[in-house]
Amino acid sequence: MAVLSNIRQRSALMIAVIAFALFAFIIGDLFNSGGFSSTSKDVGSINGKDISFEDFRIKVGNVEKSGQGITSTAAANRVWDQEVSVALLTSEFDKLGLRVGEKHIMEVLKADQNIGKNPMFLNAAGMFDVAKFKEYFKSNPTQAQYLQEREKDAELNAKFQIYNTLIKSSLFTTESEGKLKYEMEANKVNFAYVGGLYSTIKDSDVKVTDAEITDYMKKNEKKFKADESREVEYVLIEDKASKEDEAEVKTKMERLLSGSVVYNQATAKNDTLAGFKSAKNTIEFVNSNSDVPYDSTYIAKKDLPAVDADKLFNLAPGEVYGPYVFGKYYALSKSLGKKSGVNAKASHILISYEGAQVPNQKEKRTKEEAKAKAESILAQVQANPDSFMMLAFSSSDDSSAQQGGDLGYFGQNQMVKPFNDFVFNNGIGKVGLVETPFGFHIIKITDKQDGIRLATIALKIEASEATSDKMFTQATKFEMEAADKDFGKVAKEMGLKVEAPVTVQAMDENFGPLGNQRSIVRWAFEDNTKVGAVKRFEVANLGHVIATVKNIDDSGLVPMSQARAYVEPILKNKKKAELIKAKMSGSSLEAIAKSVGSTVQQATDVTMQNPVLAGVGQEPKVVGTAFALAANKLSAPIEGNTGVYVVKNSSVVKAPALKDHAAYVAQLKAQAAGDVNRVLPALKDNAEIEDNRKQFNY
Repeated sequence: MAVLSNIRQRSALMIAVIAFALFAFIIGDLFNSGGFSSTSKDVGSINGKDISFEDFRIKVGNVEKSGQGITSTAAANRVWDQEVSVALLTSEFDKLGLRVGEKHIMEVLKADQNIGKNPMFLNAAGMFDVAKFKEYFKSNPTQAQYLQEREKDAELNAKFQIYNTLIKSSLFTTESEGKLKYEMEANKVNFAYVGGLYSTIKDSDVKVTDAEITDYMKKNEKKFKADESREVEYVLIEDKASKEDEAEVKTKMERLLSGSVVYNQATAKNDTLAGFKSAKNTIEFVNSNSDVPYDSTYIAKKDLPAVDADKLFNLAPGEVYGPYVFGKYYALSKSLGKKSGVNAKASHILISYEGAQVPNQKEKRTKEEAKAKAESILAQVQANPDSFMMLAFSSSDDSSAQQGGDLGYFGQNQMVKPFNDFVFNNGIGKVGLVETPFGFHIIKITDKQDGIRLATIALKIEASEATSDKMFTQATKFEMEAADKDFGKVAKEMGLKVEAPVTVQAMDENFGPLGNQRSIVRWAFEDNTKVGAVKRFEVANLGHVIATVKNIDDSGLVPMSQARAYVEPILKNKKKAELIKAKMSGSSLEAIAKSVGSTVQQATDVTMQNPVLAGVGQEPKVVGTAFALAANKLSAPIEGNTGVYVVKNSSVVKAPALKDHAAYVAQLKAQAAGDVNRVLPALKDNAEIEDNRKQFNY
């Protein structure tokens, strides 16, 4: 029944996540391939410095050829990010006059394992030999270009190291800052206050228009800055099997099960063909009739289809079950017998030693010391089997220690041979000690599973040619009618569903729930694609996608649909604040509380470091105002995070003066250590970057 596992594997979706390295060394070999074509010579510019399309294309081609399975669009995005970063940082290096010598460049090159640890460049003592390195490239002129490229990258990396060090060195914390931090933590204020909470006014009572949201975003442009986008609606007409197609597959299955009578032209007679039940050679029958070939693997009950697992596992030898549906297949299964102990479950405690194949040993020890410790633990387990889990937690060098040594279920030959042989040659409950290249294992066999071998005929349930033609006709008709009429109205008339709109940017690959659909995104950004444009796309394994551009946003701000959730509550609270302030009247807190239907509250020992009002939350403006007020002074209304507040200072308790604020300075230094990572984003924010990549075809 391992065929079922094959079916499961075929339908699995694997997502590879590829990391981006800012200063990755670029391979010197130049490839002339790449999916670009454009009449423009520049793919963009950074602060007026053009990026040649030809150079860009070559670099993208190198990334595509790197064996990482990356798409051309993802490669272009990676190279673009790198080009922008390098251009901006190189400009900073030049402004500062940074220079690096041969020695520094060589140190960077040596850090690359392919160079620093390459046997060709090591001396008799196993150390990197600069003379050998230079001699190799001197005697191999064909590699000179490769070395020049590597040296350019190494020089850039060396300058970046210096630049990074300069930035880190420029980050410092003063004694005054340490003092301020101490006072923010230690100074305390006591005050009375009245709060008119925003929650007392219904959201429906205040309206926020699109124009107000846009105006807010323009006033806070840096926060909402974004590339141009397109909002695309679509209809999906799936190319899937019809009920008639499913019925046809099921009928074929039933014929295979019981046999059939066919006319033999050679003899001019009807022949009776044996069915799956009575087939003499079951394996040959499967391979001749199934979309998935026979697999002889024994499979445990837990790995069978959940709905049919009991019936499949309990089949007597020769007995047939089905037809039944598994994923996108109709299946028939015949039992070829069971086998005991096909899977085993075990726990272990690994005691490794120096030289063993274990990366993270808890302690260093010799092989002899490891063996002695393993034997000692084995004796403890044998004396008290219940101690195994705790001993694994405390002593095992394997990552399974966190699970008390439990390795779960595994099949024959999945473990290293000595481990495998012990587990599969002994019964449940057996405890023993074996040695492998990883160290010494105290093993406890906790369970075993029987397996069944099933011969399975699997026929895929898929759209017939007639069904596919019907879907194509429907999709084409919809595309033609929607081009001249209202997209949603045509969809409704044809009984089709318009899916939720997807917002994309020019270099996106993913298109909402449909995943990587670069062709749709590219079309949406073509110069002749206007609002209302309609186009049909054939999508592999899905069917037909008919898309229409609902909105084009060239404002340079994030789409309204995305910004609304963040901006609208802010603007509503501002309007609520005006309504609350209009109600607030009176010369005392009691009078003000009455005017807004609230009560006077007390805040005790509140600090600026933790400006929290009990039952309300963070209110730094309110607490800061309370600190600034003179005793018994009443504040003006304060627009806070959760409402409008009026406060009256009762007292400020200042902390004792300290002679030394070194501990607080150290805390601030630690917090500021990560500020070096903000340099590049800041450079990008202030740069003039022109991105023409959307003009090129990928």
